[in-house]
Amino acid sequence: MTHQIVEAITTAIIERRLMPGTKLVEQQIADVFSVSRTVVRQALNRLSRDRLVTLEPARGAFVAMPGIDEAHQVYAVRRLIEGGMLRQLARVITDAQLVTLAEHLRAEHQAVARGDINGRTRLLADFHVVLARLLGNEVLAQTISDLLSRSQLISLMYQSSHSADQSQAEHVAIVEALARRDGRAAARLMERHISSVERHLRLHPRTPDLASALKPAGSP
Repeated sequence: MTHQIVEAITTAIIERRLMPGTKLVEQQIADVFSVSRTVVRQALNRLSRDRLVTLEPARGAFVAMPGIDEAHQVYAVRRLIEGGMLRQLARVITDAQLVTLAEHLRAEHQAVARGDINGRTRLLADFHVVLARLLGNEVLAQTISDLLSRSQLISLMYQSSHSADQSQAEHVAIVEALARRDGRAAARLMERHISSVERHLRLHPRTPDLASALKPAGSP
């Protein structure tokens, strides 16, 4: 049950149903899963170790609110790991695995086209995990899955304007490079894709001074 609670909260973050700063009330979670608060506490401790939840003494558990430095670090690690992953995958990918990727891209496209926000968000994130699993490396897949969960929190925190259409098109280009067995191109496209997502975050929002903020709209 601990694992089930961890997965449920992580999925809710990925699908943008839990926002940064949301208080995670132990008793409410215990009631949803029909478990004791001890089991819930174990799940929250695990999520805290994964940096998805913040535990505050005398206040409880909250969905994490990552800072700007952490955001940059997460995307830097993703570029390093996923670029290297694609260079390796291009050398060993099979035709059957390319069919698997094509099916995933088709599901992405359909979810984007019908405006299925939860579905497309999950599928666009899963694309990166699917690539790792094609290498047969579950440690790598879990690492990328954890980084993606943190990326989703960052996107929610800083209002990403990177569109689902753009992400989907970039995924198509990556798979096309893999189909050519061009590892350098695939890695370069992945690194650009991750950098593009990072650039579309509002990490430095405009913050007017107090006097400007208090002036009525349209006043000089």
